[in-house]
Formats: sequence, structure tokens, C-alpha cells
Amino acid sequence: MSIQKITPFLWYAKEAEQAAAFYTEIFPDSRVVRVTPVPSAGATKVVEFVLFGQPFIAMSAEGGESFNHSISLMINCSDQAEVDRYWDRLVEGGGAHDNCGWLKDRFGVSWQIVPNDLIPMMADPDPIKAARVAEAMMRMTKFDVARLKAAYAGTKA
Repeated sequence: MSIQKITPFLWYAKEAEQAAAFYTEIFPDSRVVRVTPVPSAGATKVVEFVLFGQPFIAMSAEGGESFNHSISLMINCSDQAEVDRYWDRLVEGGGAHDNCGWLKDRFGVSWQIVPNDLIPMMADPDPIKAARVAEAMMRMTKFDVARLKAAYAGTKA
């Protein structure tokens, strides 16, 4: 087994194990690999888990800073049904909606739920198309794929 060169590491005040279990219920090709108590550090636990085949490590330990939007986990979605499914599951149980496809789950982690077409539409060499998509995006909370595509095309959704 090779070692991942870069692995996201999430520090929770208390609930790393619960967060990992929650996330692995939502995403395919996901599982909790190991939970390791740290004997010399009281209630501290290290949780190794995999989401969509990507390894993560989380830790429960007092003293960590709160999560914020400075770093987030982005999920690329193939269609509106996938956007809706991940959005609804991640806000379940106390998460909060935010602007431009962002949300915070009940553990405080920031997520971006993004249709696959969004970045290519915003990067279009036609500045008018790109600006319409960016303007539509700025008015949304959860992304509406049909409205984004309509903005790109210059039509009504």
C-alpha cells in the first residue's frame, strides 16, 4: 500500500469519529479505516477514513480552531440530482446554507457543491458569457444547473 503524498487533515474539537461516519454514509467508495485513541492525550482520537477513494485523517482534540471558508471541500457534480443529493445530505442535522454553492455541515466543515460545467462556463473566452454565469452564480445559494446553463446561453431557465 503506497502512502498518499497529500492527505487532508481535519481537526475537530470532539466529533471526528462521528463526522467521518456521517461522511462515509453519504459518499460512494468511502469507509472509516481506523480509529486510534491517543493514550497520553485524554479523549484525543485519530480517525483515518476515505471519501470517494481519497484518504483523509481527522482528529478529535480540544484546542483546535473553528473551521471556516478559508479551506473547503469541493464536490464536482454531474447533474442537478447530484447537486441536490449532496447538498441535502450535508446540511442534514444542523448544517447551514451559504451563498454561491457553499454550505457548512453540522460539524462546521465548509463544502462547495459545484456542477461540473460551472468552472468551464466561467472560464469561457467570451467575456459576456462568462460574466452572465458569474452574475447568476452570485445570486444563488444552492446551484441551479438549468439557470446557470441558461445564463451561459443568454436565455431564460
